[in-house]
Amino acid sequence: MPDEASPADPPAPDDVLTALGPRLRALRRARGTTLRRLSAATGISVSTLSRLESGRREPTLRHLLPLARHFRVPLDELVGSRTGDPRVHPRPFVRHGQTWIPLTPHLGGLHAYKQILPAPATERPARPEQGSHEGHEWLYVLSGRLLLALGDHDLVLTAGESAEFDTRVPHGVANAGDHPVEWIALYGAQGERVHERVRPKEN
Repeated sequence: MPDEASPADPPAPDDVLTALGPRLRALRRARGTTLRRLSAATGISVSTLSRLESGRREPTLRHLLPLARHFRVPLDELVGSRTGDPRVHPRPFVRHGQTWIPLTPHLGGLHAYKQILPAPATERPARPEQGSHEGHEWLYVLSGRLLLALGDHDLVLTAGESAEFDTRVPHGVANAGDHPVEWIALYGAQGERVHERVRPKEN
């Protein structure tokens, strides 16, 4: 019987520290925030954050814990020290100013994404451009304020609120707050509904 496969060796500490700076910068930019805003949210000075991102300062738990809490990622994921996990983590991409994080493979059926819009540059964002296409969409706001322009109606959704609509209706989204907005979007290209309401059978 062949020997059981051993888990991959953990990354060397120097490799983890080298990769941390670019990872912090990518996270901050993906969330659409600045060093000054991140400093206000975490209590870490702008100069320290800058040195952490450039690799000129070695981080401590006093830095890592508030950063992980702010970015809403596990500490081991923040420092890139996960080992022994065979799952493939999807690669985020940016489109029309939004960061998209795929949550499902595109093999038909429902597509799921986590989406992030940075804080707007102006206090009052313009009404978003609208588009329409075949399908059905459901979204759930995780944090922030999301402006959903649906036909002639403008709806502002906050954390914990959701919306469901036919994507043949012209629609568009924008950030209605002064912080990044994050939401989960489920989309059925063929008009699949996200859920079905099933009544229990009567005896």
